[in-house]
Amino acid sequence: MLRVLLIHNRYRDEAGEERAVSQIAVLLAERGHQVERIERSSAGLARSRAAYSLVRGGVDPEEIASAVRRSGADVVHAHNLHPLFGWRALAAAREAGARTILHLHNYRLFCAVYSCYRDGAPCFECHGSNTLPGVAHRCRGSIGEAVAYGAGLHLQQRHIYEHADRLVAVSEAARKRLVGLGMPAAKAIALPHFIPAAQVAASSQADRGTYVLAAGRLVAEKGFETAIAAAREARVPLKIAGTGPDEPRLRALAQDGGVTFTGWLSAEELRHVRAGAGAVLVPSRWEEPFGYVALDALAAGVPVLASDRGGLAEVVGPDSTVPAEDPRAWARALGELWSDPEARRTRGEAGLQRVRERFTENRYYNDLLALYKRD
Repeated sequence: MLRVLLIHNRYRDEAGEERAVSQIAVLLAERGHQVERIERSSAGLARSRAAYSLVRGGVDPEEIASAVRRSGADVVHAHNLHPLFGWRALAAAREAGARTILHLHNYRLFCAVYSCYRDGAPCFECHGSNTLPGVAHRCRGSIGEAVAYGAGLHLQQRHIYEHADRLVAVSEAARKRLVGLGMPAAKAIALPHFIPAAQVAASSQADRGTYVLAAGRLVAEKGFETAIAAAREARVPLKIAGTGPDEPRLRALAQDGGVTFTGWLSAEELRHVRAGAGAVLVPSRWEEPFGYVALDALAAGVPVLASDRGGLAEVVGPDSTVPAEDPRAWARALGELWSDPEARRTRGEAGLQRVRERFTENRYYNDLLALYKRD
């Protein structure tokens, strides 16, 4: 049995990464491993303090070293490092005798805003240790914050690569993109997420669905306007679950009717809404590294139409993807699916089978242990 220390800097807004950390902790504990978590949070953190910590390479690394020595941790499994942990946390963990794993759920190694998305399109101008484009474009908003993030990411990269034994992406597409941006290929592997067995439906009820669903944080890179346009043209009721800064614009686009905004939903509430859907739309315009929304839909037996960018095709399969920038293709695909309830049920069953074959707890656990124990 292993002793594992999970470390994670929580975001200002809850993200899928928090879910992944919790699921890993539960999975390991249920299999008899000793698990400890150390989390810090950016919520309420002054931006000046965040910038200082990022440029410095993290603060209080001794907390991590002390935790490793006290617990005898074999592995320190880090998730988001920025801004409060930084490379110094990895260095302290290794110095104290632990193996170090850095799990990359987005493109934060290179991109100050995590998504490599700017001005309505994917952007990969920042690559390697060159973060000057993010400063020039003021991707963090103010010039001061843009400079701090550009400098911090630039200064930390080399040290992160030096002190991480393995770098883990959440899909093969994300791994390839990260390596293309400059991450060392020799240390990089892909480890897709999993769904707990208890959350996998027994069968699909998608033929009974009375609306389509799009869910997530309401931000431009998620492409919700594509869902609105497709549902309008296909004359299909649409529910949008979530909140975010793009909500006023999206509500304005949806004024013609047929679209319901549910606001923020708890996990249980979202499961209930998802269960009543005939299809789920994931029209992301950024290179989504994985896509929990898509995986959750498959596990519920609900067919998915997803963007052809990033790791989404690995989740849903290439036959369920639609070109991200082709609204008419989305309308056609949705219209065809909606008009055939039996096809929705059949595709829902195929999605369930895909989950049972590719995204199980056992597969993830075995791959994770191999990663922890690898020389």
